[in-house]
Amino acid sequence: MAGNGFLPISKDDMRQRGWEQCDFVYVIGDAYVDHSSFGPAIISRVLEDYGYKVGIISQPDWRDDQSIAVLGEPRLAFLVSAGNMDSMVNHYTVNKKRRSSDAYTAGGVMGKRPDNATIVYSNLIRRTFKKTPVIIGGIEASLRRLAHYDYWSDRIKRSILLDSGADIISYGMGEHSIVEIAEALDAGMDIRDITYIKGTVYKTSDVSLTDGAVMLPSFDEVSTDKIAYAKSFRIQYQNTDSITAKPLAEPYPDRQYVIVNPPAAPLTTIEMDDIYSLPYMNTYHPVYKKDGGVPAISEIKFSLTSCRGCFGGCSFCALTFHQGRTVQSRSHNSLIEEAKAMTRDPEFKGNIHDVGGPTGNFRFPSCEKQLTKGVCTDRQCLFPSPCKNLKIDHSDYVRLLRELRELPGVKKVFVRSGIRFDYVMADSSDEFLRELCRYHISGQLRVAPEHVSDKVLKLMGKPGNDVYRAFIKRYLRVNNKTGREQYVVPYLMSSHPGSTMKCAIELAEHIRDMGYIPEQVQDFYPTPSTISTVMYYTGVDPRNMNTVYVPKDPQEKAMQRALIQYKKPENYELVKKALLMEHRGDLIGYSPHCLIPPRPYADRTKGSYPASAGKKDAPRRNTNGTNGRKKRR
Repeated sequence: MAGNGFLPISKDDMRQRGWEQCDFVYVIGDAYVDHSSFGPAIISRVLEDYGYKVGIISQPDWRDDQSIAVLGEPRLAFLVSAGNMDSMVNHYTVNKKRRSSDAYTAGGVMGKRPDNATIVYSNLIRRTFKKTPVIIGGIEASLRRLAHYDYWSDRIKRSILLDSGADIISYGMGEHSIVEIAEALDAGMDIRDITYIKGTVYKTSDVSLTDGAVMLPSFDEVSTDKIAYAKSFRIQYQNTDSITAKPLAEPYPDRQYVIVNPPAAPLTTIEMDDIYSLPYMNTYHPVYKKDGGVPAISEIKFSLTSCRGCFGGCSFCALTFHQGRTVQSRSHNSLIEEAKAMTRDPEFKGNIHDVGGPTGNFRFPSCEKQLTKGVCTDRQCLFPSPCKNLKIDHSDYVRLLRELRELPGVKKVFVRSGIRFDYVMADSSDEFLRELCRYHISGQLRVAPEHVSDKVLKLMGKPGNDVYRAFIKRYLRVNNKTGREQYVVPYLMSSHPGSTMKCAIELAEHIRDMGYIPEQVQDFYPTPSTISTVMYYTGVDPRNMNTVYVPKDPQEKAMQRALIQYKKPENYELVKKALLMEHRGDLIGYSPHCLIPPRPYADRTKGSYPASAGKKDAPRRNTNGTNGRKKRR
């Protein structure tokens, strides 16, 4: 069924379409942006394509019960999503301080959605529409589908299904499960009887429905025993593949169970092509124009999503729980047609901002076995070293990039999605790296080594530092042949579980040798449903139950972060304290070996910082081929 502009956001819009009632009303925490990078846009357009009438309520006033009734009662169900981000991550920094802006709200205004938006919206619906089914989804619901550690309250919370009062969760990407749910409701089934659909979570008191399910430790156990929680998470992590996963049952008081069905099957290429060819408006609703639009659209409007899923297996990433480890990709033709449509947009300036996904240079499942037997539950594809069965081939991605940059009207095609440098290193051919350097970056290539301590990297699920160093050498060799000054900019993380102060100083010394100070530093953020978050909360690695050191003291975390940006004057006292605490006074002085001078940087104006110190302290040429002075321009 073809779309007709934006979906209705008011009764007037419904009347213009000749609708008396919506089949589904979708309540979302973001401003309404009809673009395929926004989950609610995809789900609503998929339902529309199957013939259902979908209306949108964006950012309702949760303090006003009537805000949820502006489109009336839907015929089949309410859908609820907090938006493209977890609402708590959207609202708070890792230091639990309120953020000042929200890129997913018109004008970047903060405060248009509540904390724990999925729960608040669902309870709002329940107060007004007592019996209408409520289906929750999106990343907030997906990653909180079972008992989970909540960093902001520092405790284990129940499944979001229970706290929201919703009837069912459509978890993961949701296209398959939402259509099956819609068809079941349309056929007259009671929402309580929809217990069989993959990619869904439901609640029951009927113990017979748990037959064949893996029984997890109860909520009472995991909320009081950290080791029980770690063991429960390990079972969950081993059951995230659509082929190998078993149903999971989590017991709650009063003989209540939350049942997680196995994930929905990954999309085929044809299915992905169909979904991305739906009639999106590719921008925000015009109602937001007076507020300056929605900031989040600026970078993604002219970007192409080429793949989903990731077999990288980083411990701090929740992709395994949300998109899965099986990579799914769109066809060249689908991506080329979308790029051609971009060139006809009056705002298009000739640059495609990105072609990628969770990991840009993954285009296919990591091995043929995954297609019939699923992903391995006891090993990773790349970590600690590439599996012997790993399919290593960049040729399809290279061909795709060539085809895109040859399109009339396209001046430049950038690759800004993260690339896995260890996957690049596993490829004996320089072809991809050569094309990347020559055509697809502009001055900087961003990669994510995250740390340099092998001890920390092992816990992160990242390759050893020797792999990153080898990549830098290879990059320099290939890039030098292009004659371009282009540098590698690493993403680095402080205070990850396992990172002691000694590890943090090791990272600072590496930064000294790189020759420039990173402008941005990411403190580890314990978000729901990651291995690293479990380590943070429990102090053990759920994969092997080994004890892990966790930096939690606010001052220690501040010192670890400051060490990464040790040259900033405001970090001086923290860096000095950290160095003295670890008996590393050898790093305080004026020689190139030192991180900081004996006295604060501000003392330079008083003549206590020798004039020669500026030259001695200047960064040296290093592993990424730049000398710091150029980089800091």
